[in-house]
Amino acid sequence: MLPLERLVEGQVVVFGGDRVTHVPAEIADAFEPGDRLVVVQATGDLLHVPSAEHRLVEEAVTDAVDAFAQLARCDDDQITAFFAAFASRLGDDATFAPIAAANAADVEAARGRGRSTTRLELTGSMRAAMVEGLAGWERAPSRRDAVVETLDHRGWGIEARRAPLGVVAFVFEGRPNVFADACGVLRSGNTVVFRIGSDALATARAISEHALVPALAESGLPVGAVRLVDSPSRSAGHALFSDRRLALAVARGSGVAVAQLGAVASQAGIPVSSHGTGGAWIVAGEGADGAALRDAITHSLDRKVCNTVNVTAVTRSRAEELAPFVLAGLERAAQRRGTNGRLHVVRGSEGYVPAAMFTETVPVARAGGPVDEPRATRLDAGDLGVEWEWEGSPEMTLVVVDDVDGAVLAFNRHSPRFVASLISADPDEHARFYADVDAPFVGDGFTRWVDGQYALHRPELGLSNWEGGRTLGRGAILSGDSVHTIRYRATIGDTSLHR
Repeated sequence: MLPLERLVEGQVVVFGGDRVTHVPAEIADAFEPGDRLVVVQATGDLLHVPSAEHRLVEEAVTDAVDAFAQLARCDDDQITAFFAAFASRLGDDATFAPIAAANAADVEAARGRGRSTTRLELTGSMRAAMVEGLAGWERAPSRRDAVVETLDHRGWGIEARRAPLGVVAFVFEGRPNVFADACGVLRSGNTVVFRIGSDALATARAISEHALVPALAESGLPVGAVRLVDSPSRSAGHALFSDRRLALAVARGSGVAVAQLGAVASQAGIPVSSHGTGGAWIVAGEGADGAALRDAITHSLDRKVCNTVNVTAVTRSRAEELAPFVLAGLERAAQRRGTNGRLHVVRGSEGYVPAAMFTETVPVARAGGPVDEPRATRLDAGDLGVEWEWEGSPEMTLVVVDDVDGAVLAFNRHSPRFVASLISADPDEHARFYADVDAPFVGDGFTRWVDGQYALHRPELGLSNWEGGRTLGRGAILSGDSVHTIRYRATIGDTSLHR
């Protein structure tokens, strides 16, 4: 077959087996011999991968593949030493100084472009969490080649043993902490290739240069065990997730970008762990206590991350009594941040909210700066699935439902099927809720407990929702020691055995 040398504006491209799309002018004009065109079969999206980006990714994955073979010959003490050295360097003020400077420049540049910096800024608490996470992997017992099951037969036996997967690829947006957390896959014998969003690329380069690469060298691990794809282009992510040598592709970021990346990897035959659309739901049941509801909302709105409450549903019979507690929870969260809250009210639920909230205008902290907006706006029921990506001002939706069953129905239909919390003192209500709600994370209070390090004392690589279905054989918290497969090893004691 001849290689693709050129594209023409309007050229027909078949996708999905029975649909067509057309090459736009910007891709046709930019395409050169050696470039690649990735066609997303689910949507018809055309993704242009320049040859330079493809070569950069190919080199990084080759290094990681080679390092995977070398890592099998490294002992567990070397892996432990790597985590210790990485944590020590991040914790050392002199070593961390150029990393902090690079991050400050990233934050300033992102703000200049009107970009959100909520997760980009490498704060003292984020730095401490990164150090603690790496120290946690240092302390963690090795499970490489651990025996998980034995079965004895007459004259022979079988052991089921853990084994690493191979090369794990991560594509994530401006979150410097993921760069350290995801190194946890080394504990289970895997190697890793990163592609980070352009907002945090300078920070990632600095972490790699001043902490990561020196830690690999000090511990004697192969340098290719952790590779950064040093490119600000999104096409590098598309190239990475098209490389069939990957054992697992992990995507974190905004819902649309993650869905596209997941589709690229899936059609290449690569297993995918997608961590995109977030937004938790709190449901106030018939047995809800107002103060408990208020506190759950307040503590679920301390910052905008994937497990922040996005929708609060209140049963109609309790709505008049409980709606003020919902508003109080939102207001308290805003006051703690020194700003104003934003409320979206589903049409038909407005009667439980003071009418003045829909006409009163207040300053709201957005990524581009303060903006005057109404305290409350009306929302169509079909938009219950919208995730509010707020910057400084807590933002959520209120909907009044007939009963808890109605809330569960709305959650299962409109939410990303991620986090659901029921506030109720009725154990029977909780039992029905847990049985019916289609979510991997179910609780009875604030939603921000959904975090690998906070809940399981293990740094997480990402949290999965069930929007695209449930995952076979593993939990929705992906951590370094959960990236493994199973090998079977037989020991034949009786040489006369035959089938």
